[in-house]
Amino acid sequence: MTSSFLQHQWKAFWRSKNTGKSIAVRIVMALLILYLLVNVLVLAFFLDKIFKAIYPAADVIRSFNSFLLYYFLLDLLARFQLQELPTLSVKPYLNLPVRKNQIVNYLCLTSLWSGFNLTPFLLTLPFLIKVVIPSAGGAVFTAYVVTLLGLTMFNHFFSLWLKRKVNLNGWYMLAFLLFIAVVSLLDFKFKAISISSFSVFIFNQLLVYPLYMLLPVLLAAGMYLVNYRFLRSNLYLDELRSDSSGEKSSTEIPFLNRFGMAGQLTVTELKLILRNKRSKSSLTICSMMMLYGLLFYTNPALGSSYGWKIFASLFMTGIFIINYGQFMFSWQSSHFDGILAHRITTEDFIKSKFILFTIFSGIAFILTIPYVFFGWQVLFVQFCMFFWNLGVNTLVVLFFANRNYRRIDLSKGGSFNWEGVGASQWLLSLPLFILPYVIFVPLNYLGYPLIAVTLMGFVGLVFIITRTIWINMLVKNFKKQRYLIAEGFRHS
Repeated sequence: MTSSFLQHQWKAFWRSKNTGKSIAVRIVMALLILYLLVNVLVLAFFLDKIFKAIYPAADVIRSFNSFLLYYFLLDLLARFQLQELPTLSVKPYLNLPVRKNQIVNYLCLTSLWSGFNLTPFLLTLPFLIKVVIPSAGGAVFTAYVVTLLGLTMFNHFFSLWLKRKVNLNGWYMLAFLLFIAVVSLLDFKFKAISISSFSVFIFNQLLVYPLYMLLPVLLAAGMYLVNYRFLRSNLYLDELRSDSSGEKSSTEIPFLNRFGMAGQLTVTELKLILRNKRSKSSLTICSMMMLYGLLFYTNPALGSSYGWKIFASLFMTGIFIINYGQFMFSWQSSHFDGILAHRITTEDFIKSKFILFTIFSGIAFILTIPYVFFGWQVLFVQFCMFFWNLGVNTLVVLFFANRNYRRIDLSKGGSFNWEGVGASQWLLSLPLFILPYVIFVPLNYLGYPLIAVTLMGFVGLVFIITRTIWINMLVKNFKKQRYLIAEGFRHS
């Protein structure tokens, strides 16, 4: 049956109207992945020398062991963001004599074709051959290979299971990110635990007891069963779920009713974000960026600089405005003509974008409040940049949105997806990140960094208070550009 599924997928690919474009994209992606894998392989050949240079007094194998758990944690994070879920349209097979087990097995097997599953072996095999075999023998070499295989498969199936759970319940994503954040803080900041020491302890056991290699294999097998059972029990979820007209959606937020049509449009866009791959991927990135402050505030050199605090705060409190806003209007490209034809005023349409930005920026600001642990100045900068993002950057984003004519397919994932990216996205980044420093740099040079931050917050607040004026200007501009935007969406 697996061969039949492959044939169906193959025919569907070649019969698609976008086959030519898909082939070009796949070729480019294949070349990019090949280039990255070659770099990994080159790095692997010099891994022993790198460890000797970094830790000249330590045993090379011990140094190698100390990094393995870190690698698999980073691998898990990368998979969570970049690895695509294997897909198969289930509906055509529902009325056919095809067993669930066959469909689930196909999804599990085809998911194994991933560069993530190849990378750990390209990275470690040269080292294991050059160092482990001569010093510890073939049995230990085999134990390492089997252990790496087990951990790779565990990460693979765990990431697939987690992404599917996140699609059903966003709390799983928050729990996962919180776990990573807590572990990182305990290891790097508070030194309460040591992942490096734990990694050495685990992998050093293989040098003495090679049969311990069976434990990761059992973990991988267990994770495969968890993923298999979850898929089997939820096989029809997306295909057969139908919402009763009498039930309310979880995105129907009562307090938005006070904004009238603008509030209803905001609710509609929230549904769009939560129901589609590309927009949901954007939301995932925004959630992960809440940890961005740890890169700056835990570093004494960067954390003491107001310039870097501004950058981190601008990024964290405005990540949704930047990441989602850069494709504004393109998210609705598939039904943009319907919006223009519907009895929706342009004012309400533009206002709904401001409401959406305010909601997510407000949530981001609340989530970054714990960074006050690194000093009250951090919270103050975040507070001022929150106002700047809502007052200034929202206007900049919507100004460029009126010049964005590129369509986006919401059903596609966001990983390595350049659809919708054009000149306006690159130009947009300049004012978003440069404008704050136009105020900050001169005052900081004069020795008044705190006044500069306060002034930026004040400017943002003034723009928020006078938002009606700017909305009217954006509305006039949108009315001039709307048919060009619609035409661009139709032909891109």
